[in-house]
Amino acid sequence: MENKNRVSEEKHEASKGSTLTPRKPGFGLALIPLVAMALLLGVGYGVYRIKAQVLLIAAAFITACLGALLKFSWKDMESGIVESIRKALPAILIMLSVGVLVASWMASGTIPMIVYYGLKLISPKYFLVTACFVCSITSLACGTSWGTIGTLGVAFIGIAMGLGIPLGPAAGAIVAGSYFGDKMSPLSDIPNLASVTAGSNLFDHIKHMVWSGVPAWFAGLVIYFFMGLKYGNKEFNQENIKIITSTLARNFDFNLFLLLPILIVFYFAWAKKPTIPGMIISSLVAAFLAVIYQKTSLVTIAQAMNSGYVAHTGVEMVDRLISRGGLMGMMETQLIAFTAFSFGGIMQKTGMLAAILSRIMKFADKVWSLVLTTIGTTILSALITGSSYLAMIIPAELLAEAYKKKDLAAKNLSRIIEESGGIIVPLIPWSMAGVYITGTIGVPTFSYLPYTFSNYLAVIILAIYGLTGFTIARKIRDDETQPGS
Repeated sequence: MENKNRVSEEKHEASKGSTLTPRKPGFGLALIPLVAMALLLGVGYGVYRIKAQVLLIAAAFITACLGALLKFSWKDMESGIVESIRKALPAILIMLSVGVLVASWMASGTIPMIVYYGLKLISPKYFLVTACFVCSITSLACGTSWGTIGTLGVAFIGIAMGLGIPLGPAAGAIVAGSYFGDKMSPLSDIPNLASVTAGSNLFDHIKHMVWSGVPAWFAGLVIYFFMGLKYGNKEFNQENIKIITSTLARNFDFNLFLLLPILIVFYFAWAKKPTIPGMIISSLVAAFLAVIYQKTSLVTIAQAMNSGYVAHTGVEMVDRLISRGGLMGMMETQLIAFTAFSFGGIMQKTGMLAAILSRIMKFADKVWSLVLTTIGTTILSALITGSSYLAMIIPAELLAEAYKKKDLAAKNLSRIIEESGGIIVPLIPWSMAGVYITGTIGVPTFSYLPYTFSNYLAVIILAIYGLTGFTIARKIRDDETQPGS
């Protein structure tokens, strides 16, 4: 009798388990989460400015509900979330290290010194090319396009108005330079996030972008040079520039040794050594230099590394330029990454991502078509979301597996999503970047858009590379977060 009951219970459990066998999603069902996310972000973020991470949690919840309909348990979907985040953790640690690095470089005077000497390069005769170049150097050193536009950009616009230079070209040069420096800086959150979402190494990603970003930037400088010749014949008031440079010189003791933290990071990148130890060593050296040359206490430096460096120069535009960094300064990006990976983890675990990918791959069976599909998907994501972060995260989640299947390096994907997403967003009027730029320098997006040459020339160059196969790198190793991948 006991054996019969046991057999009966086993049959019941078996039949119960069979009813919980997950089903494969169809293409139509798999599209629902993407449509829901597009609506949530387009309306919630684009219109009402609700935080993107809240909307991504809502999108993940909708996706989980659909996963439940497909008979996936919450434990299965949770494992998908954990696995998705686990893969990104090494790069996320780099992003946190960047926050510490920026704060220490600010406190030591390393970044302020670069800004100071960058401003000394300004020339009234070649205003456009100088504005682009100086903004590029400043943004590269600071790792912030918004900070550069909100400080030097305002100063340059004031100079342009005094000279009678059209504000469209002036703003275009400022935006193009600021975003070029931003996308090429290891201190910026945009290249960090691009490498995280695509699964590539940060410095390999930046070096790979040189092939598309630098030619586009150089072409832009040449255009600005010839465009600006007819504008730069008058003398102008350099009061704003003098205020910034004199304030920096008054508040920081500049010394050649302040370049040592930068050299340390460059050495680790050139020698293909682990990234995080290099950043930590550089931060510690910068902290040591801050104590020696800037007479800053270790307690103040430690607080800056956590909460961000806060300048008290007495000049607002200088304080806005150099007050940044810290672990807490990276948390907004981290939250967006975690919530986006939660959405992507459920999509992947339930097979919905595979269903979409298989349909997309019908149009991307060749390398050139995959590149063009990635460019198109990224630009569409940028138009829908208006967010640099989401414009990179969404196509990376959709297409990362496709690059692996074609044995292509992840740095190809990270390069495309940054050039086609993160750098295109400021050209979209309803994006946060577009709204910020217009509100800050007072020039409408459509007025400066035609003159941000390097932003869209880089996309054209990428398309050409995709069609010809030039600079399209093959995968070297499975773990592409390691240097030299």
